[in-house]
Amino acid sequence: MKKLIALTVSAALLLAPIAYTINAPALNLKVDAVSAASEEAPAATAKPAPKPTAKPAPKPTAKPAATPKATAKPAATPKATAKPAATPKATAKPAATPKATAKPVATAAPAASAKASAKPAATVKPAATAKPVATAAPVTVKEAVYQDGVYVAYGDAYSKGTEGAKVTIKDGKIADIELLRTSPKIIDRNARDNYSGVWVAYGLMKDRLIGKTRDGAAAVDAVSGATRSSNGWKLSVDRAFERSLQDKPADATYFAGDHMGVDPEAKYAVFASYDANKLTAVKLYPLTATGDFADEKTYTAEQTAAIAAITPVLLANGSAAKPVAGFEAESKAAINAFWDAEQNASINNTSAYVDGFYSSYGTARSVGVERADVVIRNGKLVDVKLFRLGTNLIDRGATAYAEVVKANAPMTAKLLANGSYIANYDEKVDGISGATESSHGWNQAVERAFEKALKVSAEGKYFDGKFAGVDNQSKVLLLVDVADDQVTAIKLSLFGTDGKIIADDKRTDAQKSLVDQLTAGLLANGVDTADIAGQEAVSAAAKAALTDALTNASKVQGTYKDGTFTAYGDAYDKGTNKADVTLRNGKIVNVALSRVGMNMVDLGKAAYAEVQKAIPVLTANFLAAGTREGAAQVDAVSGATSSSNALKAAVDRAYGKAEVVETEKAAYFDGIFIGASADKSVNVMVTTKFNVPVTMVVYYLDDKGKVRYNLTDDELLVKYEIENTSNGKGLHKYGYRAAAFGTNDAQKAISAKAIEAIKAALEAAGK
Repeated sequence: MKKLIALTVSAALLLAPIAYTINAPALNLKVDAVSAASEEAPAATAKPAPKPTAKPAPKPTAKPAATPKATAKPAATPKATAKPAATPKATAKPAATPKATAKPVATAAPAASAKASAKPAATVKPAATAKPVATAAPVTVKEAVYQDGVYVAYGDAYSKGTEGAKVTIKDGKIADIELLRTSPKIIDRNARDNYSGVWVAYGLMKDRLIGKTRDGAAAVDAVSGATRSSNGWKLSVDRAFERSLQDKPADATYFAGDHMGVDPEAKYAVFASYDANKLTAVKLYPLTATGDFADEKTYTAEQTAAIAAITPVLLANGSAAKPVAGFEAESKAAINAFWDAEQNASINNTSAYVDGFYSSYGTARSVGVERADVVIRNGKLVDVKLFRLGTNLIDRGATAYAEVVKANAPMTAKLLANGSYIANYDEKVDGISGATESSHGWNQAVERAFEKALKVSAEGKYFDGKFAGVDNQSKVLLLVDVADDQVTAIKLSLFGTDGKIIADDKRTDAQKSLVDQLTAGLLANGVDTADIAGQEAVSAAAKAALTDALTNASKVQGTYKDGTFTAYGDAYDKGTNKADVTLRNGKIVNVALSRVGMNMVDLGKAAYAEVQKAIPVLTANFLAAGTREGAAQVDAVSGATSSSNALKAAVDRAYGKAEVVETEKAAYFDGIFIGASADKSVNVMVTTKFNVPVTMVVYYLDDKGKVRYNLTDDELLVKYEIENTSNGKGLHKYGYRAAAFGTNDAQKAISAKAIEAIKAALEAAGK
């Protein structure tokens, strides 16, 4: 046995790039009777074994009412940053441990019973042992009542991150679930960025867990090839159920195991080990600029000194620790990271927010508006991207005002350092010089994103303020004032044929009359206003702009992220079809279609004549359709059916990339995709099935991007190696972490280009 343990520990250390102690407690397989309907009646009777954890609670009917009040609404929002309040309890908890240690008095009882065994009368005690009647307390054990809601929990952490689950619990069962596999920054990453064994496990585990009770989820089989991740997800689910209990366990404060935390600025990661009631170990790791663990061999003398000084302080005082003299900035980051780990470990995590991605807008103006996309964890801002949109509400990127472009990075840093929005924003203190208005807009957008994340929604359907709305074909801009869920004012502007707003004093009399009539109609009747005769298209655009403005004002997070997403249709040996789709509130607001050759360069007028004719028609039809469902119904253009269908597939895949919560969490779309090497001399065509790459074909190109057939022996060898190392049914040998190969320099150089092309093709196929 000792030998087996030694081998296991050695293996764990070899696998971990940074050595630290891993405690992997067994999954909690306790069986709780579930309100409404338990999956198996016998499971409920099997309850005696877990009795120590008995999480009694009243009848199932008593659910949600208790939860809402716990998390008071927006007023409490700013306080989210005031984290440690709950923490001191946690660190003070050791007081509970003595009780446990006091129990040995009971263990001393055997000595007394040994003496008693001399007395015959005592031997008759079996009758007393027959006290199972008292043990029949299972009858007294009340059903565990799980409160309906969305709960996020994480499994045990390791150097590559951790598994997590966002679980929607309803009537004691998993109604919906999003499985997370995080980076070391504890932010969920694209499926394809994880180990290949995990790729198919997402879908399989989700299917196995949906509809299960707590005990049913614990009994689910792990997916072969992804055992650790499967068990991490199961542990996360079990912890989510524990958090959802109406009455939390009286004998435990923490989930026993290793928990990870990262400060919002991603300077440090902390591994905190807990047993049920106390902190037992702390490890501190610096992170690189890319959010990975720094290699211990590369630690600077200052980092080594900081770790040595801060770690014992965290172990002794937890998140109540004071900064260490000489390491104030490092201490602040480490304490924030520890706090994060402690929240992940706490059974009764009291965060007012649901972890996840949220997006919102600041105050709109006639020149545009600011938007913020954020990721929130444990009530803290852990990732933020800031955008400046033009009058058409499309991101201006580097074309925005120079001062605004310059302000983006420092404002991002300021928000992350704050771990939230700035509650009492002062433009002189908190704004970035030269872009104070945009700084305020970004801060306001982040504040609204936090409100969207509240577990208990704030009152009202819309935020108060001024919001912009534009129809998806950019004909009309509305600035809409909203107060108490009512539209109180509307300013309507028309776009000219040049895509710019027509100034009020430049409108024709007909345009002025049109604007006045539309404004009055929208104010009086909203989107139900009647069309103006002869101006049906503009009337429809005005109503669409109002819908857009109200969606921007909504406190509910949408299904799709805003932005431009590039996707491809299925390829063949002449090239592929590409779509750059810009979405706002799930609507197509811009689309650029193109036909690219084998070198991935737009063919333009060199494309087939029928395809050239089809592209403007399809562009107009996709914009008119406006939605994912509408785009799927667009008719193929006669003479270019294959390309039309490929472009429709590309638009749908762009929507797939934009999903906030992926309906099908997969590494790759199924289909045929191509990629080219950086110098455009090698093309690789990859076929994906069941969301993994299964076959590859290598093409060599001339300087015009045409396929070359007169190949050298070295080129043939590379082609043969890549094309013939797969059976077409499972993951291709070069479908995961492909690397150059060859027995001579020529082969190595050619294979390196082929690998570049494979990676480009996989990027095109990636979800």
